[in-house]
Amino acid sequence: MAEGTGILPGLPAVAGKPVHVGFDGGLMTSDAGILLLAGIEQRLGIAERLADCIEDPRAPERVRHTLAEMIRYRALLIAAGYPDGNDCDALKADPAFKMAVGRLPESGADLCSQPTISRLENLPGPTALKRMMAAMVEVFCDSFKQVPRRIVLDIDDTEDRVHGGQQLALFNAYYDSRCFQPIHIYEATTGKPVAIILRPGKTPDGAEVSLVLRHVIGHIRARWPAVDIIVRGDSHYARPEAMAWCERQRVGYIFGLAGNAVLLRRVGDLAEDAALSRLAGEGEKVRRYGELRYAATSWKVERRVIARVEAGLQGADSRFIVTNLAGLPKALYEKVYCARGQAENLIKAHKLHLASDRTSCTKATANQFRLLIHTAAYWLLLTLRSLAPRTSFWRDAQFDTIRLCLIKVAGRVTEMVTRIKIALPSAFPYQAGFADLAACVAKLPP
Repeated sequence: MAEGTGILPGLPAVAGKPVHVGFDGGLMTSDAGILLLAGIEQRLGIAERLADCIEDPRAPERVRHTLAEMIRYRALLIAAGYPDGNDCDALKADPAFKMAVGRLPESGADLCSQPTISRLENLPGPTALKRMMAAMVEVFCDSFKQVPRRIVLDIDDTEDRVHGGQQLALFNAYYDSRCFQPIHIYEATTGKPVAIILRPGKTPDGAEVSLVLRHVIGHIRARWPAVDIIVRGDSHYARPEAMAWCERQRVGYIFGLAGNAVLLRRVGDLAEDAALSRLAGEGEKVRRYGELRYAATSWKVERRVIARVEAGLQGADSRFIVTNLAGLPKALYEKVYCARGQAENLIKAHKLHLASDRTSCTKATANQFRLLIHTAAYWLLLTLRSLAPRTSFWRDAQFDTIRLCLIKVAGRVTEMVTRIKIALPSAFPYQAGFADLAACVAKLPP
């Protein structure tokens, strides 16, 4: 800014008049919409649930920022598009975030700084993290008004690149990078997160997959003993240990299955029929479905395998899935298994829109804690979106769109003796949607 003029360099004059810009607007915020998410967080109580799992070693009389306040602040920052701990320093005096954490915007004390957040991230140990992951499963269960008859759990992993000496980082030849491969589990119908688990950058083996399923489904079944559960995943998760565990625990599964010479030979008739039908003019692409009983060398029993064979311009393509579900092969493949592709969008929302790949801490426990806080931010935006009417534009909006349109709202905050006033722009283009969602948040049960 030019010395003493209040004019930012490069700003053109308008109608011959110079434009004077100064950072002297007073008590204002760029994120007034964060108060919508703060209202949701108060009702979900995620910060309190996570804080209750951590033993606070500080002297109570010297505490200025409680664990719940720090977790709430960090989750709200992430939801608003500030994923780095350094952002805590820049926004600790922001009036909207102070109000969101429960402090008065002007007379209230500032929020915690980056070093305090770093100490928080390194505080939980393995036992506390296990409690917090169980608490997040409780959040998932509590989000249903009634016990569902059936839930479908999509399980998948994703590349999380690392650029230092973090614990659990491994070189992965498939991704050609040093990375983590955290496992994401979502409920497919609602898109609700169930568990996000940090793990080394390699494909999970059977013992690991069955351990994850045992813990996650065990917590769900403790709340809902009679619920039907189906687990979907790609061929990484078609491990004999995992399938055997599902069969013992009356859990349905449908996993991708890597093809091999035996399977391709056994669907040779289907492939030939599809190719001949295509030549006869049935279509540019011709598909055939079949099923067989198959046992790999590492399996102790035969299992139901469904084959999808396609003949097209690029030649023949055969895909396989293994399942213990009943149903016609075509329906199981196209309507049940292929629907798991939606999980990629859910991981995208968690990883890209909420920047949950900012796992730059040295300790694995600190990075797992970060994933939990990013999941808390996911819950806030997901819940806000679910409050919109079914026919509303916001109901299908991506998280980054909701953030840009509803959270990033300028507001002037005035703290009075008896009330606090927030003045939003008169030209704000999404006034109706903001007002409707604010009314819905206010009606949420405490």
